[in-house]
Amino acid sequence: MKLGIIGLPNVGKSTLFNALTAAEIEAENYPFCTIEPNVGIVQVPDNRLYKLATLINPERIIPATIEFFDIAGLVRGASKGEGLGNKFLAHIREVTAIVHVVRCFENDNITHVEGSIDPINDIDIVNLELLLADLEVVNNRLGRVERSLKGDKSYKHEYELLNRLKESIEKEIPLRSLDLSYEERKLINGLGLLSLKPVLYVCNISEEDLLAGGDNKYIKSVREYAKKEGSEVIVASAQIEAEISQLEREAKEEFLKELGLKESGLDRLINASYNLLGLISFITGKVKEVRAWTIKKGTKAPQAAGKIHSDMERGFIRAEVINYADLLKAGSFANAKEKGLVRLEGKDYVIKDGDVVLFRFNV
Repeated sequence: MKLGIIGLPNVGKSTLFNALTAAEIEAENYPFCTIEPNVGIVQVPDNRLYKLATLINPERIIPATIEFFDIAGLVRGASKGEGLGNKFLAHIREVTAIVHVVRCFENDNITHVEGSIDPINDIDIVNLELLLADLEVVNNRLGRVERSLKGDKSYKHEYELLNRLKESIEKEIPLRSLDLSYEERKLINGLGLLSLKPVLYVCNISEEDLLAGGDNKYIKSVREYAKKEGSEVIVASAQIEAEISQLEREAKEEFLKELGLKESGLDRLINASYNLLGLISFITGKVKEVRAWTIKKGTKAPQAAGKIHSDMERGFIRAEVINYADLLKAGSFANAKEKGLVRLEGKDYVIKDGDVVLFRFNV
């Protein structure tokens, strides 16, 4: 699963990406500093692993991961090639979901590409460019379907759907706002429509605003905008997150405590991105490692086993499952089994977030 970090130039995208990946990517105060998308594999924060490690004492702890792409800043006219727009739009087309960073801070030393701080205007600029790119794709497909429809009536449903998409685009309504059925989404899946991708908005605020409670007039407007299209909003200070990312785990927790924060903005961002993609984690625990594995919600036990190794899915017999919290209370696997807390589940069992699982298989 890949998430693309987008936004106008100079909104803090690369600074946020640096913090996410603790990478040293250029983050300069001019447009198009980022041209090729930088890629980072980021650990999903999960304290459950460290608590389980106190019971198992493993050699290593391996969290789940999620992949982020830092995509260069879009500008007005990107859909027509402005600012290397075609290249950037192609990069967005490759990701599963979008993390849209919006500037919600004032700083005279950092140039705003549009000349003033207006997060809704910024969002509209980006969304319009995505919609214009989608309009071109929809029109091209509509033309082909219209010709095919003359000799094959089976294209009628797709023709009607494409016209519905075109109407939404022309009204400047992102396609993700539409209530599309599974069958309809499947029908247009190959088109790579940009405004159909789910979005998480990140309000990048100043250190002063964060310490003052993490709110300002700009954030309120973004929340209202996001609510209309069913998107989520995360508030973070990219500059502070960059500082936090350089600290070791214990020092990080102490620094957050001093700031009066329960978790970092990046932890909230990663978890929200994980949820945005409909992902959960199950856990395996043994002497060598305690590890979280990423699966889609609704995944059944054999397919979850296949995430570890294809042989485990092919030869699946059963799964021994216990809730993470129950295992902690029991104090050990042995105690949990004695108390009847470990369940035997078959091929139809749907894995839950936080399940600790031992798969039995034979190949």
